[in-house]
Amino acid sequence: MKNKKFSIGTIFFTVFLDLLGLGIIIPILPALLLDPIHGILKMTYSFSTRTLLYGFLIAAYPLAQFFGAPILGSLADQKGRKKLLLLSLVGTVGGYAIFIIGILTSNLYLLFLGRIVDGFTGGNISIAQSAIADVSTPETKSRNFGLIGMAFGLGFIIGPYIGGKLSDSLIVSWFTYATPFYLTILLAIINVVLVALNFPETLVIKRAVKVNLFTGFTNIKKAFTFKDLRVMFLVVFLLTVGFNFFTQFFQVFLYGKFKFTQSQVGDFFAYMGIWIAIAQGAVLRPLSKKFKPAKILSYSIILLAISFPFLLIPHQRVWLYLIVPFIAIFQGLNQPNGTAIISNLVDSTKQGEILGINQSISSLAQALPPIIAGFVTAVSINLPTWFAAGSTLLAWIIFKCFFKGEKNV
Repeated sequence: MKNKKFSIGTIFFTVFLDLLGLGIIIPILPALLLDPIHGILKMTYSFSTRTLLYGFLIAAYPLAQFFGAPILGSLADQKGRKKLLLLSLVGTVGGYAIFIIGILTSNLYLLFLGRIVDGFTGGNISIAQSAIADVSTPETKSRNFGLIGMAFGLGFIIGPYIGGKLSDSLIVSWFTYATPFYLTILLAIINVVLVALNFPETLVIKRAVKVNLFTGFTNIKKAFTFKDLRVMFLVVFLLTVGFNFFTQFFQVFLYGKFKFTQSQVGDFFAYMGIWIAIAQGAVLRPLSKKFKPAKILSYSIILLAISFPFLLIPHQRVWLYLIVPFIAIFQGLNQPNGTAIISNLVDSTKQGEILGINQSISSLAQALPPIIAGFVTAVSINLPTWFAAGSTLLAWIIFKCFFKGEKNV
């Protein structure tokens, strides 16, 4: 029992650290590449070139994860959770170290390399989920996975806030864009020590698994062979694309229209994270007792699609803080209910396989929006938000017209 508590506590910290790092990036990347005075790019770079590079830099992490996560997941089944979790965390330390050097030397290539290393070795989440399943009983599994959800929420709330504050020289004169990443490296090193000393191997039966660099593509292809799931996989893909158009490029809108600093961007996304946590903690639970996931999803998707364009109307910041809670709540309902439907459509023996496919779909869906938005933002900073609304609306249309499992899920 003591070992299980250590395992779950260490896993919680690992997931929290992963999301903290992703959250810290949110307010810093736009400032690094889009600010012609304090950023790392020369002033001769045009705005369109800057947004294009920004998009590709954001995409580097999920693209690398698309290739790396299935490999780490397979090796974790073969070699054990602990070894691969350590490897993943060491990769996190290395990725952040390279990224820091890139900031300090204004080297764009090192920024890309840092994100690629961190992304490729970023199998923390899938390995953590496997370890949770290893140490949980049927009675405790739901509660333990709830802790993972809590770690997600805390990381996304605290990460942008820390990233914005620790990179703002107006708060402390010696703060730079690199400062928040010193903290993430320190936390990652602590996590490595915790895993090495306190995390027992949770995998009981190891199995030989074929490791393939192109497993992500195989998973995408395999997704459409499941008759009952192909519609939901497409819906989840479009929802992820839509929300990432918003989260990955709304910072550019905030910088361009409202002249937000990176500290204010961090505050804004932390505020949104709080509302997502409220949705999943206080709103979802009573709704799920009265309605099935498909019923909730049929309303939350269309309401999210309608909400996005309202962000483009205000000319005063205060209105953004009144609108974004609706977006956060509807998204907070979409993600868990979509996952629940997918899980409910397959039996227990295929849960691992389906979760792996879902991870590949999510990674690809996170990589496409920044690349597309990097091009269209040069035309208008409003377009990524319209793309977010359009992708979400398309997801709702497909869900309403083609999903036939409402009675069961």
